[in-house]
Amino acid sequence: MNLTDQEYMLIALQEAKRAEVLGEVPIGGAVIVYQDEIIASAFNLREKLQTTSSHAEMLAIAKANDILGSWRLENCTLYVTLEPCPMCAGAIIQSRISRVVFGAKDEKAGCAGTLYNLLEDNRFNHQVEVTPGVLEQEASQLLTVFFKQLRLKKKQEKLEKNIKE
Repeated sequence: MNLTDQEYMLIALQEAKRAEVLGEVPIGGAVIVYQDEIIASAFNLREKLQTTSSHAEMLAIAKANDILGSWRLENCTLYVTLEPCPMCAGAIIQSRISRVVFGAKDEKAGCAGTLYNLLEDNRFNHQVEVTPGVLEQEASQLLTVFFKQLRLKKKQEKLEKNIKE
């Protein structure tokens, strides 16, 4: 297919929107590309599955492992809408993914350059090339709108509860 980083990120953003439809926080749309072909994609399912590891990156890595028949995802690029957290960054290193492209920075848990850069730390036996800020505005906007709507919904529910009492 040989798409650009922006085109792959648009696909990751579509994955994040699928999470939102299910009531999940649209913080994770992940796409893994190997030899110019998407081999795995996933979105955040933490609320639905109630498991800590149900981040989009973790789910996509597991799918890619199955597709390639290996725990090693060398020569793969991971596109993700939000900067990986420490757990996901660790899994990315362990899976030997070569490159990570992310959209929005994560000011609270980002481990690909914002709080810490786990992926490029040369003390580990594997480093990952990081390309930040691809379609950053679109990825950030998706989160901003989601949380604004969530706050409005909670405010409305509280108001309705107070009216009933």
